Amino acid sequence: MNNNDADEFPIRQLTLKEYPPLLREIPDRPKTLFIRGELPPADYKYLCVVGSRATSVYGRRVCQQLIAGLAGYPVAIVSGMALGIDSEAHKAAMDVGLPTVAVLPSSCDDESLYPATNKGVAQRILAQGGGLLSEYGEPHKAMIHDFPRRNRISAGMSLASLIIEAGEKSGTLITARLALDYNREVLAIPHELGRETGAGVNRLIREGATLVRSADDILQSLGIKPLDTPKQQPLPTDLSEPEMKVLHALTESLIRDELIEQAELSAQDANIALSSLLIRGLIVERLGKIERV
Repeated sequence: MNNNDADEFPIRQLTLKEYPPLLREIPDRPKTLFIRGELPPADYKYLCVVGSRATSVYGRRVCQQLIAGLAGYPVAIVSGMALGIDSEAHKAAMDVGLPTVAVLPSSCDDESLYPATNKGVAQRILAQGGGLLSEYGEPHKAMIHDFPRRNRISAGMSLASLIIEAGEKSGTLITARLALDYNREVLAIPHELGRETGAGVNRLIREGATLVRSADDILQSLGIKPLDTPKQQPLPTDLSEPEMKVLHALTESLIRDELIEQAELSAQDANIALSSLLIRGLIVERLGKIERV
């Protein structure tokens, strides 16, 4: 980000009345809270989405699919802009037009922003009408004790926390514990047995966290009634031309050769596009045929 961005999105301190309503209720609410950008509309319900930094292909795919399923509903995605699932959650929200808020362990200024490698994500959040939140107004570099402090804000302002991936010793589990302390619902994605990235999440489910199978499960936990008829999910804004051609060709289930022919792509371009779309959870392959999700 540059000086023009700093001028366009200045940092300001929120009054207590401007705090997200649920955050005002927690006993250890922050004494000060600074924002760069904007909070979501007042009628939106906040969902905290967190997970491992060392995320898997499965974790990224599920994160994108579930958040895409929330498009069109009054839901805002809260996360910590860390590498891994946090960043995927912010990007997935922006891809489908949901507001998103990044709660930072650092202050919100360009020089202090943590992690520095995610400045592009921060810039996109601001440009799309979202916000960066921090307890710190003055330039403040993130330190170890700032991460659990950040987590209490994320959990405290959210109606529910969705845990995508977490190992047995993952810091993500701190957010889950805090959500329970604040009497908020903890949602969890089941993982393959034996995978370290899912061991902590599977334990949460065993201990009573709500198992999530689809976006409808999340909506019900937020007190939002899912639509009776499925709606077409909006396409992400960053698709390549071959990816768009593949999706437009999938008006019905097709075998790979039929799809390549209808999309009018070379085999190489089609295979690259298909691999990307599969990872992002926008298509699935069943019994030798490919279809849109």
